[in-house]
Formats: sequence, structure tokens, C-alpha cells
Amino acid sequence: MKNPVGRKNRLYLDAETAADLMVPNPISIEEDATVREAIAMLIDRGFSAAPVIDAAGRPVGVISRTDIVRRDREMVNLCPPYFADYEPMLPSKEKVGSGFQIEVPDTTRVKEIMTPIVFAVPPTCPVSNVIEEFLARKVHRLFVVDEGGALIGVISALDILRHLRGDTD
Repeated sequence: MKNPVGRKNRLYLDAETAADLMVPNPISIEEDATVREAIAMLIDRGFSAAPVIDAAGRPVGVISRTDIVRRDREMVNLCPPYFADYEPMLPSKEKVGSGFQIEVPDTTRVKEIMTPIVFAVPPTCPVSNVIEEFLARKVHRLFVVDEGGALIGVISALDILRHLRGDTD
């Protein structure tokens, strides 16, 4: 649509409360899940992050690709250096043949590497306050929680952009 000469298009947010902006029933991961499970979930769903919940369904943090990369970078490689006379062995002392490698299972839990900060708003929070929270906290997502603190939705910056509409007056 063309803009008449001298007129500026204005955008407005077509929502009144956090409930209008949120994605309800968000995909989340339990704090006791393994990091490997979190990686699979993030990759399979195409998410950059996901809320982490406790057994009662309350958000306790966020697990992001950044958290996972940071952990991977900080991990100490405990594999012995390669030497010509070194041949890897299983715990049973059985030698591992050529072309095989030993994978050490990672039992790290999501709660050990997540960002343990939760920024949340109630579903009745006015949109102007939601925007203020995004800007003040410098975050990419806010959780929406019910009166008992259970996770009922997530609002991302992209969700806000989806609700922007052009003023055609």
C-alpha cells in the first residue's frame, strides 16, 4: 500500500494484555532433563531457547543455545592425548579396535547450566508494561505465569512484532 505524500504510516500494537501477545502452553523442559535432551529438543523444534520448569510446572530458568555452547567451551577434555603406543580401552580393560571411539555419556542436568533467572508477568499485564519489561530487562522473552506461578505462556520479541499493525488513517 502506498503512502500519500506527506503522510507517515504509524504502527500500533494490536493487543491489550500479555495474554493477547503470549504463545499459550509453551514447550518447556524439566530442570532434571539432561543437556543432551535439551539439545535435541532445541534443534528438533528450531528454538534458540526454552523455559525450564520444576516438578510443579513453575519456571525456574531458561536453557539457551548460548548456555550449551558456553558449557561446551568450558568443558575440560579428559581424553588422554594421542600417543603412538596408546590404545583406548573400555572400563573392562577390553581394547577398542581401530576406527572406534569411546563416548563418555554426559549426565549433566539442565539445571546445572541454565540461566537461573525468570522474568515473568501475569496474563493481565498491560502491553505497555510488557514492552517496558522487555526494554528494562534487555531480554528476548518473558514468561507469563498464573496466580500460582505456573508457566502458562511465553512472549518473545517476535510475538510482539507479529502484533504490529499499520495505521491506515
